[in-house]
Amino acid sequence: MKLNLEQIPRVKTITKEKFLKDHVELQKPVVIERLIEDWTAYKKWNLSYIKTLAGHKTVPIYDDRPVSSERKFNEAHTSMKMSEYIDLLKKEPTNYRIFLYSLLKEVPELQNDFTYPDAIGLKFMKKLPYLFFGGGGSKVFMHYDIDLANILHFHFHGEKQCILFPPSETKYLYKVPHSLISHQDIDFENPDFEKWPALKNAKGYITNLKHGETLYMPEGYWHQMTYLTPGFSMSIRSVPKKTTNFIEATYNVFIMRYLDNFMRKTRGQKWIQYKNNKAISRTNKRNG
Repeated sequence: MKLNLEQIPRVKTITKEKFLKDHVELQKPVVIERLIEDWTAYKKWNLSYIKTLAGHKTVPIYDDRPVSSERKFNEAHTSMKMSEYIDLLKKEPTNYRIFLYSLLKEVPELQNDFTYPDAIGLKFMKKLPYLFFGGGGSKVFMHYDIDLANILHFHFHGEKQCILFPPSETKYLYKVPHSLISHQDIDFENPDFEKWPALKNAKGYITNLKHGETLYMPEGYWHQMTYLTPGFSMSIRSVPKKTTNFIEATYNVFIMRYLDNFMRKTRGQKWIQYKNNKAISRTNKRNG
């Protein structure tokens, strides 16, 4: 038995009016296949190009180890030179990923390769474009973003699978309290419904993104990414329009993550285990 996932709708291009009416207002995802074909990045951005511009940079590296009290919220697991990392991606499958790589700060030359697609009607935060890299087979665990933003996610070099769930499905996803993640023992590509019975009720979306395609993820959407081949993506963000989401985002940014770091420091692994146990008991109780 598989998850209840429907394909994310696809369009070649889209007007501002249709994008705002059918997707932003209704909070429905969409893949826009040809939104960025006029970007220099569409023609130039691949792993070799990034290595040429940023190979000398030391970058934070993440893998798929479970959340631990030994590290702070979103703290990297190791680091290496970008050139070494890209060589590794090209050589063999790896679960090493780069997460939230600050494009403006680290490689300002890349800013010349793209423009913000303001014509679709969203006002984007111009100082927050981030790059995400992954090796073939690597996965980004199921989570939602701390700021609950409307996100445009542009993919480059290769192919990645994206599984999305709207916020309405949170009650089925074994959300870990005081966190932005679902229980990390869940395999969303091959779920064990005997162990995680509430997942049978969750309704979500799936798509595979290829080079140059754009995924719109509405506010607070859960997402898990699997790099089917080595590649990278860029995200730009627009603040949440729903008042409740803006309030939650403010809490997440200014209170939740610091509370979680404090509890990790003071209670250690017991705090992590407590949260994981609560994720299971609360979800099963709600759906029992």
